[in-house]
Amino acid sequence: MDFDYSAKSVELQKQLSAFMAEHIYPNEQAYVDEIGSGDRWQPSKLMEELKAKAKSAGLWNLFLSDVSGLTNLEYAPLAEIMGRVTWASEVFNCSAPDTGNMEVLHLYGTPEQKLKWLRPLLDGEIRSCFSMTEPDVASSDATNIQASIVKDGNDYILNGDKWWSTGGGDARCKLSIFMGKTDETAPRHLQQSMILVPMDTPGVIVQRQVDVFGYDDAPSGHSAISFINVRVPKENLLLGEGRGFEIAQGRLGPGRVHHCMRLIGIAERSLELMCSRAKARAAFGKPLAEQGVIRQWIAESRLAIDQARLLVLKCAWLMDTVGNKAARREIAMIKAAVPQMALQVIDRAIQVHGGAGVSPDFPLAGFWIYARTLRLADGPDEVHLESIAKMELRNDR
Repeated sequence: MDFDYSAKSVELQKQLSAFMAEHIYPNEQAYVDEIGSGDRWQPSKLMEELKAKAKSAGLWNLFLSDVSGLTNLEYAPLAEIMGRVTWASEVFNCSAPDTGNMEVLHLYGTPEQKLKWLRPLLDGEIRSCFSMTEPDVASSDATNIQASIVKDGNDYILNGDKWWSTGGGDARCKLSIFMGKTDETAPRHLQQSMILVPMDTPGVIVQRQVDVFGYDDAPSGHSAISFINVRVPKENLLLGEGRGFEIAQGRLGPGRVHHCMRLIGIAERSLELMCSRAKARAAFGKPLAEQGVIRQWIAESRLAIDQARLLVLKCAWLMDTVGNKAARREIAMIKAAVPQMALQVIDRAIQVHGGAGVSPDFPLAGFWIYARTLRLADGPDEVHLESIAKMELRNDR
């Protein structure tokens, strides 16, 4: 087992860290202020300026191996660096859900689909959303989805209500990848298909933006979208009828590594903030850094972060060497372990900061919300733990 960083990855880590220090951290509050001062759903001018700088620096589309030449293992530490600021990955065109959607188009799109949708996504000219989760069923079991995709001559007609379509509120969002059933009589995992839906198609109605713990996450947002008799041409279907689950599994593997490494970046930054605060504040006659419980939190946080990172790197290494399917146990493991770890570290940092920890003066409250949401975003912990247990019981390694 060898998952040391390559020379290429190390050099990119240096470049990316320097870019973050020069352009991202100094603008962290400026970005928040800009979003709060105008139309929250319009593109940020600052974001577009930073994206142009990142593209010029060659720090662009690093997530996609066939573009960047990076393996999952080489990209993992870069995702960690970007993750230290929750919105930074967009600067480098490496943010969800676009990364997953670009993976789908790259792996499964026709030449025409790639030209129309993948190219502008890779260029950062448009954004996209993914419409799978539904409000009326437990979407942790995707076989429950009720949305329909019905063939009608040379078209398909779509009907269904979706929500948590992240990015759907963004004025730049031009495409939804929609998952629905094409054949309810087929075997359970062959009933679903995915299809490309331009957001300006008649019948696509963004009903509202769903807040997360009271935050609207503008300008991206999490949309509730109704698809009412939406007609799209048959050439918009991805890969073929009944292959929605196959596409979903191809989409989720690399994305889970990206999410987990971004969370490790957040946890690292939370630990740094915890240490800084502990050294700067005193209570009951001595610095917080000399309080036994604070020292224990710091030590346990370092242990937890490094353990989680090694697990994710092992997963990335396995994906590169034996493939996503063979690494499915480790993929499930990181998705269950890393968000829980990050939440615990962030919570300790909040506690050390006292009231400031839950205020907007520090990024910790936003970090906690982000990490808590990711315990659901790629499937709840319980689903992944069930998968791990099944593989252990049948000794599937």
